[in-house]
Amino acid sequence: MPQDFSFDVVSKVELQAVDNAVNTANRELATRFDFKGSVSRLEWDKKNNAITVFSDNDFKLKSVIDVLQSRFVKQNISLKSLDFQKVEPAESGTVRQSAKIIQGISSDKAKEMVRAIKDKKYKVTPSIQGDQLRVSGRSKDDLQSVISFLRAKDFGLSLQFTNFK
Repeated sequence: MPQDFSFDVVSKVELQAVDNAVNTANRELATRFDFKGSVSRLEWDKKNNAITVFSDNDFKLKSVIDVLQSRFVKQNISLKSLDFQKVEPAESGTVRQSAKIIQGISSDKAKEMVRAIKDKKYKVTPSIQGDQLRVSGRSKDDLQSVISFLRAKDFGLSLQFTNFK
C-alpha cells in the first residue's frame, strides 16, 4: 500500500531573536552620534507581539526603522514578518509608529495558497489546519515541487516548511 507523505507550511518568528534584535538596535541608537540628544527608541511589547518606534521626526523615524531592519536581517528574521502601521503623533511633538510581528498564516492567505496549489494541478492535497497549511501527497517529488512553487511565489509572508514526513 502506498504511503502518504506530508509537510506543514508555517509562518513563525522566533521571539527571542526579535528581543535580541530590538535590544541590540536600542544599544546602537544610544551610541550613534546622529541620535545624541534624541528621544529615538524602540519598545518591544511581548504580550501583543508589537514593536513601537519612537523618534523626534519622520526623518529620524525612518533611520530608526532602518536600524531595526538591519538588526532583523542580522538575526535571520525575515522583514516580511513586520507589519508597519501608520505614523502617529506622540507626546511633545514627537512621532511613533507601531510594527506588529506576524505569527501564523491568516485564513485568507491560507485559502490563497490552497487555490494557487490547486491551480497548478499538483497531485497533492492541501488542507488548512488552524494557522498553518498541511500539504500531503503520495510522491516526495510532488511535495518538493510544491515547496519550490511556494518559495517562488510571494504571498507577503515569511514561510517555513516543517514536519516533512
